[in-house]
Amino acid sequence: MESTALRNEPPLRHKRVFVGYVAVVVAAGAAVVALGLPGLVRAVPDLPVDGWLLILLAAVVDAGPFSGPRQRGSSVGVFPSVCFGFTVLLLWGLGPAVLLAVVAIIGSTWRLRAKLWRAAFNLAQYLLAYGAAALVLHTVREDVLRATGWHAVAVVGAAAAWFVVSELIVDTAVRLRFGGHWWSTVRSGLSFELQTTGALLLLAPVLAGAISTSPWLIALILVPLFAVYRSARVAAERDRESRHDPLTGLANRKAVQERIEDDIARRHPDGRPGPLLLVLDLDRFKEVNDALGHGVGDRLLVEAGRRLRARLSEDVLVARLGGDEFAVVRTAVGDLDTARAFAERVAAVLAGPVHLDGMPLEVASSIGVAVYPRHGADFDELLQHADVAMYEAKQRNDAVSVYAPEADHNSAARLGLLGDLRRALERPDRPELGELGVFYQPQVAIDSGEVVGVEALLRWRHPEYGMVGPEEVIRAAEHTAVMRLLTYRVLDEVVARVAQWQRDGLRLRAAVNVSVRDLHTADLVDHLAALLDRHEVAPSQIELEITEGALMADPRRVLATLRRLDRLGIALSLDDFGTGYSSMLHLRRLPLSEVKIDRSFVLGMGSDPDDAAIVRSIIDLAGALGMRVVAEGVEDERTWRRLSALGCQIAQGWFYARPMPAAEFTSWLARYRPPRIRQTVEATDPAHT
Repeated sequence: MESTALRNEPPLRHKRVFVGYVAVVVAAGAAVVALGLPGLVRAVPDLPVDGWLLILLAAVVDAGPFSGPRQRGSSVGVFPSVCFGFTVLLLWGLGPAVLLAVVAIIGSTWRLRAKLWRAAFNLAQYLLAYGAAALVLHTVREDVLRATGWHAVAVVGAAAAWFVVSELIVDTAVRLRFGGHWWSTVRSGLSFELQTTGALLLLAPVLAGAISTSPWLIALILVPLFAVYRSARVAAERDRESRHDPLTGLANRKAVQERIEDDIARRHPDGRPGPLLLVLDLDRFKEVNDALGHGVGDRLLVEAGRRLRARLSEDVLVARLGGDEFAVVRTAVGDLDTARAFAERVAAVLAGPVHLDGMPLEVASSIGVAVYPRHGADFDELLQHADVAMYEAKQRNDAVSVYAPEADHNSAARLGLLGDLRRALERPDRPELGELGVFYQPQVAIDSGEVVGVEALLRWRHPEYGMVGPEEVIRAAEHTAVMRLLTYRVLDEVVARVAQWQRDGLRLRAAVNVSVRDLHTADLVDHLAALLDRHEVAPSQIELEITEGALMADPRRVLATLRRLDRLGIALSLDDFGTGYSSMLHLRRLPLSEVKIDRSFVLGMGSDPDDAAIVRSIIDLAGALGMRVVAEGVEDERTWRRLSALGCQIAQGWFYARPMPAAEFTSWLARYRPPRIRQTVEATDPAHT
């Protein structure tokens, strides 16, 4: 294990202390050389061919380390020469092991173009580790287990000493260079190092035994050695993939969370300013994506990420959160003026045309700003507030918006609820965070009484508050990135349920509520198409509902997504119709197949002639536009009969059934008997008086 800190690292923290520490380690390594030199002088003339072969192999096999996980600012390099060096120590003592370490470090330094101070530090790290291991071997051989046999215990103890000393040296250097809590520094790479460097050390006794039997067996040990090296490389690559976006190569949400939590942890001891989080959304990306295709859209995302990465300093983390949303994290921003100025610089970096296939595409962004600790005490709160600020910037057509509590419609209780919801969505394996599920309410054809579909309604049993209604959940999440997680979770469950019903011989259309924010996400259509394909469900069996008010707030921005959904075969329903300000022009342009009359009008039909007139007008308007009509909130037989007389096609409400879990819905459907219409309503309908 060797510290191979990444290029262009953040500025040094406590530079003098760090430099002093490096000097002490190098001096201690020189002392080990001095102690081992007499043995080396005596051993070199008598060193067998096997020993020289191992030294040669050590120089060859370190063809280039790969990095495993460690706290930000450094990585763990895995070098197979550790196995050969420890073998030489076991067979021929400290002097030849020192020689091997020098040869291996010189070779890796030359190949990696490493700085001389780093090479000296890494060599000293190795020498001190070998010195500690040699001390254990000497002690055990001479004093402790002479009578009972020292070999197994001595070897394990020496390997442990090598590992612990090397780990302490590197982790202390990382702590002094980049700050943070010492134990978190150790923990960040310990598991990986135990699986790699630990395995290499424990292979050394096997290699030593093979050499003692026959030098030709060295070739056989290369196979398990390569297996360790290969498995470590695969583990490191998987770890990297878990923290990076596959399309752009940028960091992902997990990496952003780790960076912010690390910055917050480093801030506490000395009170230095905390991290700044920007959330960016590319403006008009959907228009490009839908007009020119996903290939061009993906290239635009890659170019946006490249611009940010190339133009921002290396201590700034650039990440893609998903869709056309990016995040930027900067350490130690002290005041809001500095934060805004930095955000405006980021906006300027993205501004300007991108030339793809000779076509100039204008790129602009809306940026939300949140600063620790002013705008949040942890990652979840910072991300939520940056997201709210980004949405505010988009609403005002501003490039940058700093989070302002007065512009946030979330109460403290709602913010807490949102944090709990995010954790429940991200950790479905932890039921103690709350049970998220989907209930289904039947939609019934009024004339025939046939159940033609269901509406999927979210239910969340909070561990503290009990059952939380869907309206409260949506209000908390709809203007944040949590909405996307929530929608995808519901879609996944609903499509899987429809597929199961289909296998059971039950064909129903399922309606799912989505927010306007979901329609701003370019991934929604692709995610839904993949779900339908995976479960072999026809697109006509899924319907998406969006409220009239949300849709009409920005119909142009969502039009491209609605058209793609329509081409896919997904039915689109305008929910809560009558409560917004839809114009005939918008209704004609949008690819809608259904309108749902808001329950407030349906409930008032029996007592308010105006409500009854509004319901009739909506039904007539929808009929003229070729849309079916669903009335929600049908609670009694009288309302059901009036709707039938007015020509409404579908109804849902407690008159038929309340929302229920999937298993209960199946049982209800087996018992269900359609009500029958008697044509006696017309004369008593308030709409005719």
